[in-house]
Amino acid sequence: MKLLIFSDIHGDKAALEKLMAIEADYYFADGDLANWGRGLEQLGPIMQRRAERMYVLPGNHESEADIARFCEQYGFRNFHGQSIEIGGYQVAGLGYSNPTPFNTPGEYSEQELGARLEKFSGLDPLILICHAPPKSTQLDRVGEGKHFGSQAVRDFIDRHQPLYFYCGHIHEAAGVQDTLGRTRAWNVGKRGQVLDLDALLK
Repeated sequence: MKLLIFSDIHGDKAALEKLMAIEADYYFADGDLANWGRGLEQLGPIMQRRAERMYVLPGNHESEADIARFCEQYGFRNFHGQSIEIGGYQVAGLGYSNPTPFNTPGEYSEQELGARLEKFSGLDPLILICHAPPKSTQLDRVGEGKHFGSQAVRDFIDRHQPLYFYCGHIHEAAGVQDTLGRTRAWNVGKRGQVLDLDALLK
């Protein structure tokens, strides 16, 4: 049972084509498919071959309404604030980011991020997918001493210790892995990351 999680396509159709060529049982688009919500209609047809297994979250560049319309139009699953059971694991997703200087469409306050994450607190074993990375980790590092992730996401991980965590948002950290307690975490970026649940059981 393979999950492919990817983020921050930002209209890059070639990168999306490569991802859709990867065989997986579930596909999770972890936000920022487009820029400022524009051009989603150019990406939908590329993703449509995986429509029955495609779960989509809004990043900070998309609103909830943008993603709801997108999913309805192309037959995808809107995974914002949702959870499903896959192979004995609970998989939960939350889009949007903490506040940015750019006033993008998909931003929550830290308080709201924390409140929305709390609904996942009883899920175990948990695989958590958020657009926003946890604060002060390798996953939100832009430069020396510069971290722009979410404190609410970090607090949730520290308290509840999901088995696996996936995020995007900070392009400079794309492809980076970190470990937070028992939580193994990745910033997946546009190249994506595959989680093979069957391999975990061996």
